Amino acid sequence: MIPESFIQELLARVDIVDVVERYVPLKKTGANFSACCPFHSEKTPSFTVSPAKQFYHCFGCGAHGSAIGFLMQHAGVGFIEAVEDLAASVGLQVPHEERNAEIRAKKAPLTELMGRAMAFYREQLKASPKAVDYLKKRGLTGEIAAKFALGYAPDGWQGLQQAFPDYDDPALVECGLVIVNEQGRRYDRFRDRVMFPIQDQRGNVIGFGGRVIGEGEPKYLNSPETPLFEKGRELYGLPQARKAIQEEDTILVVEGYMDVVGLVQAGVENVVATLGTAATDANVQKLLKQASRVVFCFDRDSAGDRAAWRAMEVSLAHLADNKVVEILQMPGNQDPDEYIREHGREAFVQQTRNATRLSEFLLRELVKQTNPNTAEGRAALVHAAKPLLQKMSAPILRVQVTKEIAHRAQVSQAEVEAQCGLQPLARSRYAPAQMKQRPVPSSIEYKLLQIVLHKPEWAGRLPLELIDRERVEGDALHAIANAIEHGELPAGGFGMLLEFFRATPHEALIAAIAANMTEEVDLAALEGVFNDSIVRLRHTAITAEIEQLTARAPGTESGRAATACGTAGEEASVVGPDGRRPGVI
Repeated sequence: MIPESFIQELLARVDIVDVVERYVPLKKTGANFSACCPFHSEKTPSFTVSPAKQFYHCFGCGAHGSAIGFLMQHAGVGFIEAVEDLAASVGLQVPHEERNAEIRAKKAPLTELMGRAMAFYREQLKASPKAVDYLKKRGLTGEIAAKFALGYAPDGWQGLQQAFPDYDDPALVECGLVIVNEQGRRYDRFRDRVMFPIQDQRGNVIGFGGRVIGEGEPKYLNSPETPLFEKGRELYGLPQARKAIQEEDTILVVEGYMDVVGLVQAGVENVVATLGTAATDANVQKLLKQASRVVFCFDRDSAGDRAAWRAMEVSLAHLADNKVVEILQMPGNQDPDEYIREHGREAFVQQTRNATRLSEFLLRELVKQTNPNTAEGRAALVHAAKPLLQKMSAPILRVQVTKEIAHRAQVSQAEVEAQCGLQPLARSRYAPAQMKQRPVPSSIEYKLLQIVLHKPEWAGRLPLELIDRERVEGDALHAIANAIEHGELPAGGFGMLLEFFRATPHEALIAAIAANMTEEVDLAALEGVFNDSIVRLRHTAITAEIEQLTARAPGTESGRAATACGTAGEEASVVGPDGRRPGVI
């Protein structure tokens, strides 16, 4: 964990305008800066950066955040990586827990070795007519080879000795470049192969994939699991594809390295590949963070069918109702690279547009497996659907699929839900009756939240017992006041406040209000509105109490009860500037 105090210090040191301008050209517009949004395609600028608030917001797609959030969203890095990058830019040392520091210290020299190996393989490619000829036959240009830093591992047992004079260095084995056999003999893992460097989100080389030239097994050879490389968590080509993914809001996932570089060569750039494994939970989570639409592209063979089913199964647990996962099984026996070279870019893009929605694929495959034309087949359909429906995390989509299963099984939706152990949506945690109410801009709580975002310390003066936590704006006020009470809320720009509430239920509401806040306010007038709002809050509570007492009073006593409560109400309406009644503590 990185201490919260360090995050506050870091955000106080960096200027979000400088951070954003590294990647996006900004134009001064009044007190703020503007640009076309880097996170979605647009012609008219709707992306705003506020130096006063240390906050960015896009009025088109809703992207928002601090300098840390911008790096995470634009560069696709994690929170720790974004903090480290910003800290390095202002000369700060990130304080990590001792264990994390040890891990990072151990990785650093391995990363340096992998970088040297990549440089060696690239030089060897230039000197190998056989490897160059192979890439040319696959339709690749020198530009694409350079973009992906392709190389060649020479056909020799210890070729890497040219790059590493200390060939006995144990670190070469640890990072997977060298193998030691049972007799203690050392030799290169990759020999006579075209080399594809695998990079992490920061551009560091963490592993390699090597493709055999001509015949030979295995066709692809990957780096082993190392302290740098977990192949089930990585995606090949993601650093090169990130800009295109943001522009298209779609990411294509293929099976091989050559598919990636071949598609990019043909002009389809929003493409990545899994690393010789079926799609994993970590893959799908990362993919759905990158884009709203993910299309898995598979060969139409038995292996491709298994991979498609696996991708569907894994995706179910990570779906949201605003995300789309699709399955594309290539026609004929061609893989994506072969198809696009024969038929061209537009034909391939059209194939991706006609991909099968995940829900349709699921239903189609289940029907194919169970053949619900008999009673037994219909029972088997519900039985086979049960584990898939239970995995599905998108509530509305799950209801739609459940209805389709029920229709094909000739039973009711309720019967399928009961058999599969599913909570009906109306009684689930997503039920509208159980959700917090949406913010009402004209409500007293909403107005108080607007004011508190200007002056967070005023949250300590709120009568929290009168603020309804079931309202989203009320819950946010409670959260801010609680952070103030415990000394947790950072002072400074709004970017710090938003960073404090990152990944909480309050982040989106706070960002939406902040995006429309004026830069400068009259604090005296603002405090007057704040005090008046508290008075109104108290008066509303007293009025509601009067109505409850009147409603409960017996008919014969209602007049006296109403009179008594009315008198109390008149006394309560006389309040001081601090919102208290005279004589009341």
